[in-house]
Amino acid sequence: MNIGELGHASRAILFIDVVDSVRLIEHDEEGTIVRWLGMVDSIENSILPGSGGRVVKHLGDGMLLEFENMQAAASAAFEIQNASARDNAEQPPDSQILLRAGIDVGDVIISHQDLYGRGVNLAARLMGLAGPGEIVISERARGQLTPLLDADIEDLGECYLKNIEAPVRAFRIGQPGAHPVVQSHWSLGELRPTLAVIPFAVRGEAEEHGILGEVLADEIIRALCRMQELNVISRLSTTAFAGRKLDLDEVRLHLHANYAVSGVCRVTGDSVCLDAELADTKTGQIVWENRLTERIIGILEGDQEIVGHTVAEISNAIMARELRRTRSQPLPTLESYALLMGAIVSMHRLRFGDFNDARKMLEAILERGSYQPLAQAWLAKWHVLRVQQGWSDNVMDDAHRALELTKRALDSDPDFSLALAVDGFVHTNLLRRFDIARERYNLAIQANPSDSLALLLRGMMHAFCDEGDQAVRDTELALLLSPLDLHRFFYDSLVASANLTAGNYARALNLAQRSLRANRMHTSTWRVLIVAQWQLGMHEDARESARQLLTLEPGFTVGGYLRRTPSAAFSIGKLIADVLLKAGVPQ
Repeated sequence: MNIGELGHASRAILFIDVVDSVRLIEHDEEGTIVRWLGMVDSIENSILPGSGGRVVKHLGDGMLLEFENMQAAASAAFEIQNASARDNAEQPPDSQILLRAGIDVGDVIISHQDLYGRGVNLAARLMGLAGPGEIVISERARGQLTPLLDADIEDLGECYLKNIEAPVRAFRIGQPGAHPVVQSHWSLGELRPTLAVIPFAVRGEAEEHGILGEVLADEIIRALCRMQELNVISRLSTTAFAGRKLDLDEVRLHLHANYAVSGVCRVTGDSVCLDAELADTKTGQIVWENRLTERIIGILEGDQEIVGHTVAEISNAIMARELRRTRSQPLPTLESYALLMGAIVSMHRLRFGDFNDARKMLEAILERGSYQPLAQAWLAKWHVLRVQQGWSDNVMDDAHRALELTKRALDSDPDFSLALAVDGFVHTNLLRRFDIARERYNLAIQANPSDSLALLLRGMMHAFCDEGDQAVRDTELALLLSPLDLHRFFYDSLVASANLTAGNYARALNLAQRSLRANRMHTSTWRVLIVAQWQLGMHEDARESARQLLTLEPGFTVGGYLRRTPSAAFSIGKLIADVLLKAGVPQ
């Protein structure tokens, strides 16, 4: 084609495609293709003629359309979604062909067969932000629409799109009318599964025991609320379900909960036995169940081992379930909270393949919108862990990316304790700016005094700086606040490091061994173990542990350790380097 055959014009570009098309074709190849071709025929012959639109090209399970102006493109997009809804009306949910759309307006290069230019690429990326049945548009496109008259418009803020460096302002639109169709799909809350704890029914002889079910529910809710990964419905809301036969559909409808905890307390003598279960409110499937026993006096006095075990097992069950979902479903179809739960578990397994999968999950969340401080904070931590594991190709690049992510998270929520703690983590472990790190940790703990991760990481900073007593105080308190954390190995490892700095070698040894029983891939724990063993006179054990370390990280050297550890300039760093050499680690 000669360059002279190309034209330039301002156009509204509309991309549409089928959500989850691979699964639909696997489920019913012929039926799906026939129905999709029927939709294409309807778009070409019934919708586009009335809006002045043109089919630029077919994309297998999608279409690229162009229009003279944004009003025509928006009107056509609404008609297409309406036609899709009519086609799906009599189809079972797993057979419905759902469409998503993205629109941009701007100058494009036109040929008789295709369109080219930034606006074409942007429309395709904006389509990636849309959920099933949704339409997402650019800021330029939004400028050509009149709110309420042309569309119901929701500002999604600045969104980071794949392969586009600068953030892009995006908007979701729905048909105008008295009942707006636009609903927020990518709020912070949807990054956390929502859990409702229903007051437990009580079976007992004494009337005064009736309060135990509510006391236990209160304590479990209070403990769960400290978890960054869950939204927990308040007791003021769940109390409406007390004494009723549990109806999961009602819980989902009225509380918008993904999971519900319920059960029965049976009082016998001075003890109470709790039969509890965790259910998925959508499917009704029992995800977890257990029987736990506690003395009544312990519950009333706040010394409730039963609460700690219940909370830990509930959180572990939810995380495990969401991880299974990420393994069995394609990323575009997963809910954001499933991606986040799967990413958190995968990144802390510290197996190379799982670790990289975690990054893909977190980036998939961020592609959906910019208001995701929780995902940004976890992805920042991912970059730090990559350096710690020796998997980074460019430490300063990982540091820069981590800081950029925590900055975005804190721009959204300046008091977000997780983002503050991870920002301190970056400044400690990658940049060695202990003054800034100390400030970030203090702000995190000020915002949330029960933030165990912030306490843990601040304690580790003290450990790096030869401040052993302060390190032990912070890290041991963190461990106390998270005795049954899903990532207990990480806590045990850092508390072991703090005790190493303080010269508590026996305690460091026990904690390092416990950490490695839970996760043998955490190479920094092996270093702590080697030093603790050597200092306790267990020299042959230390040499064997050094061999294990080198098996996990074949390229590990003492020189490389000193280059990347924040403690290199301090006594503890020099002690670790000296012991590693004696234990057989290469110079």
